Amino acid sequence: MAKISFIGGGVMAEAIISRVLSENLIDANNIYVGETYEQTRSNLEKKYLVRTTNNNIKAIEDSDLIFLCVKPQDLEKVLEELNSNVKSTATIVSIAAGISIEYIKTHLVHDRIIRVMPNTPAQIGEGMSIWTSTGTTQAAIQLTGDILRTIGVEIYVTNEKLLDMSTALSGSGPAYVFLFIESMIDAGVKLGLPRDYARTMVVQTVLGSIKLLNETVQHPSVLKDSVTSPGGTTAAALLELEKGNFKATIIQAVIAAFDKSNSMMKDTNQ
Repeated sequence: MAKISFIGGGVMAEAIISRVLSENLIDANNIYVGETYEQTRSNLEKKYLVRTTNNNIKAIEDSDLIFLCVKPQDLEKVLEELNSNVKSTATIVSIAAGISIEYIKTHLVHDRIIRVMPNTPAQIGEGMSIWTSTGTTQAAIQLTGDILRTIGVEIYVTNEKLLDMSTALSGSGPAYVFLFIESMIDAGVKLGLPRDYARTMVVQTVLGSIKLLNETVQHPSVLKDSVTSPGGTTAAALLELEKGNFKATIIQAVIAAFDKSNSMMKDTNQ
């Protein structure tokens, strides 16, 4: 069975560990985590029975897949630390937003790289991961795909530029959705609903709407029109959203996230 390592034991690393163990894809004895914080190491050991260390070099010994689960601003230091310590047959899997494969290859002096853009619903197995690879083996690609499917839906692409687009859309997307939900709940409270009632109503409305969209495979505009009676309450609400440039604002927000991702990419390559 393959040995996999994680550099960084934060939210996304724990999400992957939890799901691969629950799906019996990897044995706990074959999972190693390099993590700075003692409390995090202790929690991972107790909860998942995986092996942890504060020594990243030790964590990656003989690993087949090495997941880099650190913040983008911390990646350069990690790559410098791991440089010349990664076995030639290992594959690096980076989930750092805005960091290109070429940057990792250059700083790590290693050719087998997979880059993934997941999102936070991976914590409950409902994530969206876009990924690509270079220089690695079919076995590593297959294993990575199997791992990503335990945390949700995955799409493999051959054009790395699509990952930067996905960073803005699905990577940051949960924050946009949560802001919309928060606003709906606050509106319910403003009307006089108890907050717990408003939360339940909004969450179920969003959940049901998503399921309806997914299962009917109809265009969102068709489903929107099916709710909207001429001269009715929904039409009045949609008019206010149009006055506030709701759709254009969402589009511009995604574009701003994409521009920021490109800016981060340029900064790291300088």
